[in-house]
Amino acid sequence: MKSEHSERAEDAAGQLAGGGRTDPATETFVAHRNLLFTVAYEMLGSAADAEDVLQETWLRWTGVDLGTVRDQRAYLVRITTRQALTRLRTLGRRKESYVGTWLPEPLLTTPDVAEDVELADSVSMAMLLVLETLTPTERAVFVLREVFDLGYDEIAEAVGKNPAAVRQIAHRARAHVAARRPRGIVSPTETRDALDAFQRAAETGDLQGLLDILAPDVVFMGDGGGIKQAVLRPVVGADKVARLLAAGLGRITATGSLRPAQVNACPALILRFDDAIDTVVAVRIDDGLITGLYAVRNPEKLSHMQRETTLRR
Repeated sequence: MKSEHSERAEDAAGQLAGGGRTDPATETFVAHRNLLFTVAYEMLGSAADAEDVLQETWLRWTGVDLGTVRDQRAYLVRITTRQALTRLRTLGRRKESYVGTWLPEPLLTTPDVAEDVELADSVSMAMLLVLETLTPTERAVFVLREVFDLGYDEIAEAVGKNPAAVRQIAHRARAHVAARRPRGIVSPTETRDALDAFQRAAETGDLQGLLDILAPDVVFMGDGGGIKQAVLRPVVGADKVARLLAAGLGRITATGSLRPAQVNACPALILRFDDAIDTVVAVRIDDGLITGLYAVRNPEKLSHMQRETTLRR
């Protein structure tokens, strides 16, 4: 059920889409909406919470005297960042009681997102999990500086710190992420070949085929949220992961369908039963081998897989 805030924000967007008359505040908000959603999503890893942040941003924006705002884009990013920081701290408490592993909410992304290499890297499942290891302020500073290239003065206003402190936080966050981030860029051909090989092996339960495409240190993570069955802890190592997949997916795909997709600008497979999405498996590929598998089964996290999401920097 939509909140009154959500309906008001959607009505504003609908006015522009339908060619209706709008005020300058609405036009500016809608023009930057995809950017603001991307900022919030990268900070939170949750599309549902990012949408809530946008609603809160809209409500605050409608009360601003635009005549006093020098840079409207920067002002909106600042509101969004502050709201996302507040929600991020709440999310941290929520994750402590989460059943099993918490994974980011997957997004079915538009093809152009994958073409922006830096944006694609920043919204990948692997990177979002790295960002989870930062403190809320570190995450905000890293996202605003490294992904959106905001100046230190702008970031300082958004996070409530002085520019010198923001520089130190940015340096610390950058070093932390660099030690844990995905290894590098994979060519489209390499990605396609690896995903095709993985899909064939998974559909047939071919244990050797899985072993051939999985990296020795591959990690499999599942998120059922206590609603759907999933592994409660990460499974590490090619042999363990291959046996887990061979035992499960071979039987499952006999009655369901496994199809490739672009999820968070990266390769993925979507498992459907009777046309309904059951599981989204995001895939991380390094040097032609699969190094990470992230299986999201929690139905509360799959609503944004029904349509493509546009992300912007």
